[in-house]
Amino acid sequence: MEFLYEYGLFIAKAVTIVIAILLVVGGVVGLISKQKQPKGNLEIDSISERLDDIKDNVNHLICSKDELKKKNKEQKKADKAAKKEAKHKGDNDEKGNLYVIDFNGSMDAHEVDNLREEVTAIICIAKPKDEVLVRLESGGGVVHGYGLAASQLQRLKDKDIPLTVAVDKVAASGGYMMACVADNVLAAKFAIIGSIGVIAQIPNFNKLLKKNDIEFEQHTAGQFKRTLTMFGENSDEGREKFRDELEDVHQMFKGFVQEHRPALAIDKVATGEYWYGSKALDLGLVDTIQTSDDFLLNANNDKKIYSVKYSVKKNLAEKFGISVTKGVVQSLIKVWGKTQVIAK
Repeated sequence: MEFLYEYGLFIAKAVTIVIAILLVVGGVVGLISKQKQPKGNLEIDSISERLDDIKDNVNHLICSKDELKKKNKEQKKADKAAKKEAKHKGDNDEKGNLYVIDFNGSMDAHEVDNLREEVTAIICIAKPKDEVLVRLESGGGVVHGYGLAASQLQRLKDKDIPLTVAVDKVAASGGYMMACVADNVLAAKFAIIGSIGVIAQIPNFNKLLKKNDIEFEQHTAGQFKRTLTMFGENSDEGREKFRDELEDVHQMFKGFVQEHRPALAIDKVATGEYWYGSKALDLGLVDTIQTSDDFLLNANNDKKIYSVKYSVKKNLAEKFGISVTKGVVQSLIKVWGKTQVIAK
C-alpha cells in the first residue's frame, strides 16, 4: 500500500509539472501572438560587386602572375580613362543604376506585399538614367492578387522608369499579366509563357450529404449572391451566371494584355494555352530570348546593378511553426523515398 501511495504521489507531481509547463508555454505563445507585426527591412545589395568578385576569382585561378599584372594594369588604365572622360563630360555621362527585383509568385500572390514596398523604394530614389529588372517566376493565381501585382509594376512605367521583365522558368496566367506590363520581356528558350485564360473549379458534396440524410441550409439576399455552392444543390441558372462571370474576367484579361502589347494578335494567344520561349517569341508574347543572367552580365558594363529586397522578420511563433512544418515535410519525403525503394 505504501508503494502505491508513493507511486500515486509521484504521478500527481509529474502531472502538476507538465500542466505548469504547458501553462507557461501557452502564456509565452499568447504574448507573442499579441505582439505588433514586426516592421520589415529593405535590403539593397550590389550585384555589380558580386559579378566583379566572380571575375577576379576566376582570373586568379586561371591566370599566371604575369597575366594578372598585365590585366590589372590594363584595368587601372581603363578606369583612369573612364574617370577622365566622365569628368570632362560632366554629370550627364554618369552611369545609371539597374535595380533588380525578384518576384516568385504563389497562388494567392501574397508576395505583392513585399513588391509594393520595393517598388515604392525604387520610385523614391530613381534618377533619369535608372532602370528596373524584375526576375519573374509565377504560374499564376487569384485574379485580384495578380491584378494588384501588375499595377505595382505599372507604377514604375507611370514614373517613366524603363522596366524589363525576365522569365527564366515560367510566367503563365497571372504571371504573364505582370510580364506584359514591361517595356521589354525576356524569356529563356524553354520558359513557359502565356496561359491567357481563366479557370475556376469547386467540388459539390450535395449528393453525398443527401445519401447520409444530412440537410444543408443556405440563405442569401440577392439573386446571385451565391452562384455555386459546395454543399447545396446548384442550379443551371447559377452555373450559367458563374460562366458569365468567368468570361467577363477573361475579357478584362485580354483587354489588359492588348493594352500593353497592342501588336499582339490577342484572339490567337488568349486561348488558355501556353508556349515555350522560342514559340512565344514568334507569337509576340516576348521580345527577346535571353536569360536574366546574360542580361545582368551585359548590363554590368554600363550600369551599377543593385538588388532590392523587402523582407519581414518572422516572430518566434512563426519560426517555430515553419520549423515544425519543414520537419514534417522532410519526414514525409524520407518515408516516400523509402517506399519507392521498396517498391522497386
